[in-house]
Amino acid sequence: MKPSPVASRQLIFTVIKFYLLAAALLMLLFFLPAGTFQYWQAWVYMVVILGPMLLVMVYLLRNDPELLARRMQFRERAADQNLITRLSILPFLAAFILPGFDRRFGWSHVPVWLAVTGQLLVLSGYVINFLVFRENSYASRIVEVSEGQTVISSGPYAIVRHPMYLGVMLLYRLSPLALGSYWGMIPALMIIPFIIVRIISEEKLLVKELKGYAEYRQKVRYRLIPGIW
Repeated sequence: MKPSPVASRQLIFTVIKFYLLAAALLMLLFFLPAGTFQYWQAWVYMVVILGPMLLVMVYLLRNDPELLARRMQFRERAADQNLITRLSILPFLAAFILPGFDRRFGWSHVPVWLAVTGQLLVLSGYVINFLVFRENSYASRIVEVSEGQTVISSGPYAIVRHPMYLGVMLLYRLSPLALGSYWGMIPALMIIPFIIVRIISEEKLLVKELKGYAEYRQKVRYRLIPGIW
């Protein structure tokens, strides 16, 4: 059922607020530690992130506002998922703050071509997420099984069971490289175990509550990376 006009206006307001806060937060995380606005990697990164984010939000507002509303929910209902989210905040923030200090003090000397490669790989992670959104209207930000939800086995879900986490891993793991920092990749690496634990916990819920998911696991063998895991 499509949202009412009032709900749509509320959603648009929420999306605009989220977008502006995201832009402000990125600027704070990058330029305050760097102590300068002369940080081209950060400016390019913001275009790479905020540009596709805006396009995806507009696409979902027009084509799947209910999914966008789900994506605006952040509070996990399950205690274990809430704990995972809280514990991952510190390495997540460190992965975005350290590159700014790296820029200020000149710790890393990342070649331009490597930083640009990082930017392109970050963008590829966002493209994967968009393909997930286009395929799965239940791709919530939090771990849950919604009423009427069905197993999706097409598109990127035909390759791995959790393509969105693959996109997220590319995005967050390679962000420090895109920002010109080797040191920032250390806390970014620490995010991966949290993603793995989250996937394992989520799959237990899906097997228990989502009809047909156990059979889907037999059909698509790999969770995150084809041929590996």
